[in-house]
Amino acid sequence: MTELVLASQSPGRLGVLRNAGVSPQVHVSNVDEEALEASMPTASPAELCLALARAKAEAVAADYRGEPEVIVIGCDSVFDVDGQAFSKPDSPEQAWERWALMMGRSGTLRTGHWLIRAETGEATGAVASTLVRMGNPTRDELAAYLATGEPLRVAGGFTLDALGGAFVDGIDGDPSNVVGLSLPLVRRLLLDLGVTWTDLWSPS
Repeated sequence: MTELVLASQSPGRLGVLRNAGVSPQVHVSNVDEEALEASMPTASPAELCLALARAKAEAVAADYRGEPEVIVIGCDSVFDVDGQAFSKPDSPEQAWERWALMMGRSGTLRTGHWLIRAETGEATGAVASTLVRMGNPTRDELAAYLATGEPLRVAGGFTLDALGGAFVDGIDGDPSNVVGLSLPLVRRLLLDLGVTWTDLWSPS
């Protein structure tokens, strides 16, 4: 049976997989994301999130090298507003500034995905993009939301599946991608590695 290893500590990504019937092993990569971002100053948001996803997957796959029936997946998300990539805010002040820019506008949540077959090193990856239409929370609502700390833990400073969902007016595209992992894209990438999605389902 093929085992999926998730190279991420994101509870959102883990929840997406578990709700879809897959129970991955979690192995955090500890990649220095800030250093990698700094080394790619001219990268587009799509290039950046794919590079980060690949770095995470490769770091974890090194610990499983040669093991059969193991697929490692790394993901990274950024919120693209006017071509500027917003990852996790560094502080409540930065989150506030970003929300001031995003309110009432649309941006694109981009998630890079990189999958590696541990036994052979064969790899595949792609970026999923979902248009997000942001709402206009009041100043008091936004202050209360930032006080929860949730915006500091997620790309773009908002969630779709938790407290921030009430402040998103709508999306065009895959909702699981906004949470942090695109199920349809992962299914297709697994096929590139010869793995059928339903083979990953955990026994009920």
